[in-house]
Amino acid sequence: MNRTLLIAIVAIGIAAVVALLLVTRSTQPDLNDPTRISAGASLYADHCAACHGANLEGQPNWKTPLATGRMPAPPHDDSGHTWHHPSEVLFGITKNGVRPPYGPPDYQSDMPAFAGVLTDDEIWNVLAYIRSRWSPAVRAKNDELNRS
Repeated sequence: MNRTLLIAIVAIGIAAVVALLLVTRSTQPDLNDPTRISAGASLYADHCAACHGANLEGQPNWKTPLATGRMPAPPHDDSGHTWHHPSEVLFGITKNGVRPPYGPPDYQSDMPAFAGVLTDDEIWNVLAYIRSRWSPAVRAKNDELNRS
């Protein structure tokens, strides 16, 4: 493969990633919308609470690997690391699972991909509900990440 073709392929790849990020950011709904939060509460109860806890508390000892080598489900409340991630990353993990670009290629996780189970809008509703349960200070820190 000649150098010019390689540079063109890399440039197209970079442009595609940038375009995807711009589309995701521009289509992110208002996660403070009370209607969205309410809809997300029942979706969370149906699809997430079994692992992440009815009160977003996660599984016990969530920082210690299970016997399988996989990690327990983390909390989604202030005590966890969910709020450390921008909304588009949380959306991507929820939709596609923990795989590149959200995790290493060989990472094994019990977190299912919800593409085909929940619509994009429903995923945003779940994220709005989770966010609504964070303290004002944690929401402010997450807002900073989303502005970066």
